[in-house]
Amino acid sequence: MDLHLRGARVIVTGGSSGLGLAVARGLVEEGARVALAARDPRRLRAAADGLSGSVLAIPTDTTDDTAVRSMVDEVVATWGGVDVLVNAAAEPSTAAPPALADLTDDEVRRDLDTKVLGYLRCARAVAPHMTAQGRGRIVNVSGLNARRTGSIPGTVRNVAVAALTANLADELGPAGVGVTVVHPGLVETERVHALVAARTAATGHTAEEVRADLAAGTSLRRLVTPEEVAAVVVFLCSPRAAGVTGDAVVVAGGNRGAVHY
Repeated sequence: MDLHLRGARVIVTGGSSGLGLAVARGLVEEGARVALAARDPRRLRAAADGLSGSVLAIPTDTTDDTAVRSMVDEVVATWGGVDVLVNAAAEPSTAAPPALADLTDDEVRRDLDTKVLGYLRCARAVAPHMTAQGRGRIVNVSGLNARRTGSIPGTVRNVAVAALTANLADELGPAGVGVTVVHPGLVETERVHALVAARTAATGHTAEEVRADLAAGTSLRRLVTPEEVAAVVVFLCSPRAAGVTGDAVVVAGGNRGAVHY
């Protein structure tokens, strides 16, 4: 299936590693022009150098509105506009989320500033360009904590991203801009590798036992890969997904024991 992404002008935040980089790679393979945005210039440059195609590397802190607007301005100046935004920048999840008594205001603020307000800043900066051309796609990468307890900041930030998505979809939809949210579960990225190592050290179990325990909550009994999540995100970035907006798509290998409708 041709996703009609050849030549599309795309911004991917959090694009230096993990899911963001996997999504960027999938978009480049479809022929899109991709601007990677992330905080660390060195890691960002290395990520961009690892992609073949038309790629920009723009160091950007999405907690800074001026930096976000400057990044979007650079993309527009280089390519003449923006067709797609993938919001994937987020603070790393902790292996053991803090309990209420240990949770600080600053931890929650940091999560919300990056993943919720950061997504809002990026959407606000690209929206005028998309609405002026009468088309665009915004995909917000959230997480399955939106449908689970166990991490107060994780659940709050991911539910907030889903709420932001629905509001943006309603406001921007009449101008031809679709907005969706993707909820990955545990994904085979650096963060999960660190989680497995931490639990192995804490429990004395083997890495294989810890991994099997994590996978037991999925219908597939395994963790999904970054490429599997990226494939869904790339489709949602395409004009082929024009009929999907305002809603959530879960890519988690199945969420056992839960019914969402």
